[in-house]
Amino acid sequence: MQVWKFGGTSVGKPERMHSIRQLITSTDSRKIVVLSALSGTTNALLSIGESAKANQDAEAVEKIKALRDHYDTFIQELYSTEAGLAQGKEIVEKEFSFIRSLVNIKPFTSKQDKELVAEGELLSTQMFEAYLAEQGENSILLPALEFMRIDAEGEPELAVIEERLTTILGQHPERQLIITQGFICRNPRGEVDNLKRGGSDYTASLIGGAIRAEEIQIWTDIDGMHNNDPRIVKRTFPIRQLTFEEAAELAYFGAKILHPSTITPAKMRGVPVRLKNTMQPDAPGTLIATSSTDREIKAIAAKDNITAIYVHSTRMLNAYGFLRRVFEIFEKYKTPVDMVTTSEVSVSVTIDNSEHLDAITAELREIADLEEHDRDQTIVCIVGNFSADKEGVAIKVLDALKNIPLRMISYGASEHNLSILIHSSLKEQALNALNERLFYYEDAMKDIFTAP
Repeated sequence: MQVWKFGGTSVGKPERMHSIRQLITSTDSRKIVVLSALSGTTNALLSIGESAKANQDAEAVEKIKALRDHYDTFIQELYSTEAGLAQGKEIVEKEFSFIRSLVNIKPFTSKQDKELVAEGELLSTQMFEAYLAEQGENSILLPALEFMRIDAEGEPELAVIEERLTTILGQHPERQLIITQGFICRNPRGEVDNLKRGGSDYTASLIGGAIRAEEIQIWTDIDGMHNNDPRIVKRTFPIRQLTFEEAAELAYFGAKILHPSTITPAKMRGVPVRLKNTMQPDAPGTLIATSSTDREIKAIAAKDNITAIYVHSTRMLNAYGFLRRVFEIFEKYKTPVDMVTTSEVSVSVTIDNSEHLDAITAELREIADLEEHDRDQTIVCIVGNFSADKEGVAIKVLDALKNIPLRMISYGASEHNLSILIHSSLKEQALNALNERLFYYEDAMKDIFTAP
């Protein structure tokens, strides 16, 4: 069995849903198909929730009407029979009645907000399953809320997911296509919750790991993971194969095609992940598995909105426990640290979430001196083979950036990653310089297009 996930742009128009049907029925393999909400729907639902929280009821009603109009038009083009259209109208009316009822609840709490946002996936999957039924496909809708669970920390309960999913699938052995929702789940209180933004990728990986799938396919609107950001750099190309570790580094440090959490469940169970393009289904895409090409430098990614914090203390010299106390403060406020560099009496760290920055710095000042923070920073992550026995790889990176001021360098902690901190205003210059030096300076393209 395979798991195929389609994102919002892939299901954003009726003709694209038609194309997805052709894709998923083009092979005989049994599939679980994970769908996101229609493009734009999640943002629209979040906006409706903001109006409801602010008690701007008239504004919320207008936003609901605008979204409903979009769906009324959508189903007119999705279905080709009167029976199919009637089913589509019934789905839309039922879900929008529920949306209106949620907005009328006062006070409008986070519980209602999460139920509201879940409507995007509930709408898209029901509409798509009704379309498949209209076309006579052997399919069934499997609600994610019946098996997808998170714990009190917001982490998936893998054992529960596997047990429930295995039981439910065993009840429908004759079904060739199983449709389910990405993103949404239930929390320990049994309430509707979610896996955060981009969580549909995570859903697909969790399902693929739970059922030991042959392969997980993530379908988007780009041909695999590129060697650099194609929105900024002109000459980029898709990478044909990456290891799980390499892909995880790129996803975490800014590669938008893949949600950072996706790789972990697949890696745990050794399930390959393939990134495919719905607009070019015959393109090979990117395969993420246990092995990769032998190329030294694989790709570059960049992560914005970084804050650098510089901590100094003479008490750190020849002392133990100081670093522990520093990181306990970040742990207290559940703020992950991306980069770390140290000297005899200093430690510098970067964070991408400044929500608790004031509280963190206040506690840090109790044990050390702080410099002024560097905001508007970008981490540039170069992923490749940086193992200790490799010669000359890091110098190529530094040579490419010789005209760009570097705030921090993190090298040696991972065999797959060299990270540089720069001011965000220099991001475009840095990405282009690295692209030219690392991928085009020498005859570096000779084997990159070889599909696995």
